[in-house]
Amino acid sequence: MTAALQQPTAAQRFGTLLDTAQRAWNQRQVEESTFSLALQVPAQDPLKQLPCLAGESAFRFLWDSAPGLCLAAAGQCQNLELAGPRRFELAQRFSDTTLQRLIDASPEAPCQARSRVLLAFSFFEQNREQQGSLNTVPCLQALLPRWQLSRHGQQSWLRMHGHASDASDVRVLVEALWQMAEALNTTSPQEEPDDPTILGTPVGCWQERYQPALEQGLALVNEGALHKLVLAVRQSIELTTPLSPLPLLERLRHQQTGSCRFLWQRGLNDAFFGASPERLLSLRNGRLRSDALAGTAGRGEGGDTLMQSGKDRHEHELVVKAISESLREEGLQPQSPRRPQLSRHGQLIHLHTPISADAAGHQALALAAALHPTPAVAGLPRREAMHWLQTLEPFERGGYAAPIGWIDKAGDAELRVAIRCGHLRGNQLDLTAGAGLVRGSIAERELQEVSQKLAVLADQLDLHSGGREGTQTPLHR
Repeated sequence: MTAALQQPTAAQRFGTLLDTAQRAWNQRQVEESTFSLALQVPAQDPLKQLPCLAGESAFRFLWDSAPGLCLAAAGQCQNLELAGPRRFELAQRFSDTTLQRLIDASPEAPCQARSRVLLAFSFFEQNREQQGSLNTVPCLQALLPRWQLSRHGQQSWLRMHGHASDASDVRVLVEALWQMAEALNTTSPQEEPDDPTILGTPVGCWQERYQPALEQGLALVNEGALHKLVLAVRQSIELTTPLSPLPLLERLRHQQTGSCRFLWQRGLNDAFFGASPERLLSLRNGRLRSDALAGTAGRGEGGDTLMQSGKDRHEHELVVKAISESLREEGLQPQSPRRPQLSRHGQLIHLHTPISADAAGHQALALAAALHPTPAVAGLPRREAMHWLQTLEPFERGGYAAPIGWIDKAGDAELRVAIRCGHLRGNQLDLTAGAGLVRGSIAERELQEVSQKLAVLADQLDLHSGGREGTQTPLHR
């Protein structure tokens, strides 16, 4: 074999990587900054490799829209937490400043490997619970991770971010990147049991807690005080066996194929995760897309029944109209099909209308601020609905139905609405779901819809309550 056909050795590849990093450092415009470097690696499943990527890091993130982008991230390089009415604006400013000041030694890496700021909002801009409480979810979390492992198709890229003040720091970062790539290549993901049974005891009966709020909500829409109200319910479970989110998310990957599975883990005992079917917005090369997803049918009900339901079609049209009007107020010209489509997610079928617009020159998080919350998760009119949600719901929504996602160095972004989700704190798991109330809604039908949505995670978890004599009863109806 001639020298021209020989593959470079590991030492040569490392030397090339180090040379690339040092050139980028020498061409920097500032004395001290955040350094970023990416390396293509053999095909990896970020979901399965997240434990290796994270190591001892408290923060872990997963974005699994496979067969689209799958992204695992871990550790913190820079972060921002705050509350208040300007949180979207300040998140955009933090993202722009953080990403634009990066010394990127791999600008040629594909879009899947771009540096990303990760974002998680709470539903309300201020929490009712006292800030600093162990159960309080920050109203905004924006974070540049230490590590990113991405996969799109058969390509995988590993990227790291780290602080550097001189050339020796750069070498340390390059060595760390190289060592992580080797660890990912040599570590076999730990196989989990195929069907672990996770047992727990429900705390109270959600139907009993929901009924009074449901009756008042129905009165508000039937009397015309509100056009729509999306009341949520929370079922808390005290777990008696350990719960690990990653095996559950892998199962959701196969059974909720149209969703985006997500994980935002702040620490060993605090993990927010789910499988969202609803896109608040995606922004790609100046093109925006948003999903109107409202109107639900469940087990045993066909799509034709949903399409012919006057109540569901009316509820859906309210959402389409509100999203379109919000985008017009931002100077966009949204387009959408005249009739909704059917979108199946596991056992649930939804009415779905994709809405798109040319958004060149618009910032992603300014558009997110205009859209959140849509009537699919709050109600109409928005201000009055938000007031009634805080009045009628006896719990803090936290991240439920709030935007979660990322924004990258090119300004592209994707935010999902965090529904079909659970929040794990130690041995307590909170499942949250809601149903849209409009004039003509029937209480029993809304109870059934909430039960079906809670079952999306309850069924995937194989979660049951242990009876006193060893029997097990389902958590949902």
